[in-house]
Amino acid sequence: MTTKEFYKIADEIAPKFLSDEYCQKYGAYDNSGILVDTGMDIKKALFSLDLSKTAIDKAVEYGADVIVTHHPAIYGGVQSIREDDPLGWKLCSCIRCGISVISMHLNLDAVTGGIDESLQNAVLLSTNTQKGGETQIMHPVTKGGYGRVYDVEETDLATLCKNLGETLNSKKTLYYGDGNKKMKRAASFCGAGVDNETLAFAKTQGADVIISADYKHHFITQALEWGMSVIVLTHYAAEEYGFKQYYENVRRQTDVACQYHVDERLL
Repeated sequence: MTTKEFYKIADEIAPKFLSDEYCQKYGAYDNSGILVDTGMDIKKALFSLDLSKTAIDKAVEYGADVIVTHHPAIYGGVQSIREDDPLGWKLCSCIRCGISVISMHLNLDAVTGGIDESLQNAVLLSTNTQKGGETQIMHPVTKGGYGRVYDVEETDLATLCKNLGETLNSKKTLYYGDGNKKMKRAASFCGAGVDNETLAFAKTQGADVIISADYKHHFITQALEWGMSVIVLTHYAAEEYGFKQYYENVRRQTDVACQYHVDERLL
């Protein structure tokens, strides 16, 4: 199977046109798709949230011909590729070992059943919520969207934070606010999703708690001043849960042997 043939399977689940649509509608930037194609046949694939040294080492050990990442392996412009540069080293290593690289970013965040919706599902699971009511989406696209507010079964903040950490298999969750306060409506944004627009959307939609990662201090204080509690996840935990489900989905639809890599340091 060629890289393009393998990518077609991955793209059918999380189409790149969603990334293009998102960027055009909301002024974002992305770099998803086939970022390195060595021309080697794809017999084994490794899935990793990041193109990290540990992922490359695991891919070499596994004999993978392609690494599929969520975060773009090449994000901005590249003027040179050098061994003494961290990105250059990773790209050189992949090319030397005949490993292609595919990145599925905003398209996988936003697609129905993708990473952002998976974080919502983790919150619902953590509050024993069978039906979350109608979900309000901040940035809708043709098939899905990014940023969600929805009802949850009444759960105190401390318990929600603890349960969510267990659901995401992460010990690095924390909260700001009264731990005994009951949460009835949640806003969640996978990755580093909190900014002024996010806060305003959550407040307007009546969220009791905002769940995301990589908060700036003034956004935490603003949320608290507006009467909303805050749960802070690691960026990795906020997205790895959904990315693993994507891996399982691709694995079921291809004869290529697939393996999943978790970086426990970041979870």
